[in-house]
Amino acid sequence: MLLTAALLSGSAGFCQGVGSLFNKINNEVRNQFAPDERDKTYEVSLVEQKGKLVLVGSTTEKEAIEALVKQLSDAGVMAENRIDLLPSAKLKGKTYGVVCMSTASFNCGGSFSAESGTQALMGMPVRILEENDDDWYRCVNMEGYTAWVITRSVKAMTKEEYEAYLAKPKVFVKAKYSTIYSEKNTNSLPVSDLVWGCIMLDEGKAGAWRKVSVADGRTGYVPAADVIDLNTWISNAEPTEKNIVETAKQFCGFPYVWGGTSVKGVDCSGLSKTSYFLNGYVLRRDASQQVRTGDSVDVHRFTEGDYTKEALGNLRPGDLVFFGRKAEAGRKERITHVAIYMGDGMIIHSSNIVRINSLIPGEKDYYAGSKRLIKARRIIGTADQGKGVISVKNAGLTE
Repeated sequence: MLLTAALLSGSAGFCQGVGSLFNKINNEVRNQFAPDERDKTYEVSLVEQKGKLVLVGSTTEKEAIEALVKQLSDAGVMAENRIDLLPSAKLKGKTYGVVCMSTASFNCGGSFSAESGTQALMGMPVRILEENDDDWYRCVNMEGYTAWVITRSVKAMTKEEYEAYLAKPKVFVKAKYSTIYSEKNTNSLPVSDLVWGCIMLDEGKAGAWRKVSVADGRTGYVPAADVIDLNTWISNAEPTEKNIVETAKQFCGFPYVWGGTSVKGVDCSGLSKTSYFLNGYVLRRDASQQVRTGDSVDVHRFTEGDYTKEALGNLRPGDLVFFGRKAEAGRKERITHVAIYMGDGMIIHSSNIVRINSLIPGEKDYYAGSKRLIKARRIIGTADQGKGVISVKNAGLTE
């Protein structure tokens, strides 16, 4: 924030007072309308431009702008409003997008040096909110997570272009890894790598190959055995206890990657999110978000010190178990880790690598963080019920 000594009364003390007052009001408005930056955007500053106070920045919340302007005015601070209400009009209607890299990294800020937030796979839809001067889009991805992605990783579209894209036939990658080749042979130049879960436009069968195209216009050939018709996959996707656990086991030995949600590497919530996605459910991104989804499962006996399999008797395979710090007087609950319950006291999770551990002290492969378990949630059977879980049938992958 820039407030010069020449501003208004010319008093440095006055400028400092205005700055402190703005910070107080601004924080209150942010906490009221956009407390979690993963869900809503609110980045507003007060600057001095040519002797005037000006509100700049961006937000998805119209009510937040109105509240900020009113509260500042009521406090005697008059500022010109130049806050960009998102999606930004500067995008000229291109507020829809489709990921066009096998795995696109989404960061918490609009630069390569910013902290990794998540990943999105090729073919996943996004809503574009704004573009910064360094060619990064702020987007909301399929699970409602807001983050920044380099523009070359997303094909921006108007609503009409996006609807036309959705109406076209597509294929889903069912192999862990694959490649789009420029010709119908593995000696030709690659067009793109592919991972389990990527989606491309289907351009038709060509013998043992499938001709495909990426949203950004690149075209080539993928082994037909590596893909399945998207609508067929959606119809057959079945998030059963067995399928969730067996899918998660396919990641065993894979590296822990902060922000990872693919076979290239996963973090703890990335493993749970991806294991469910590959079986037809879209989960929230982070463990602290997933813990508020689905249905609660009672594990109070275990959390109160009965570290036995019997104390975990209410759990079913596929349930998510959460670790962290319980709420105490003057201190909020803090979720730091999530795992998938496998049954018989065993979990699978991403901790350094994806591995299987026991929650029971004294057993082989005991997980040392077991006593930090504080909550459990059942995800299976809760999709499309307003519980934070969406089926892929309703996730906007097709028309």
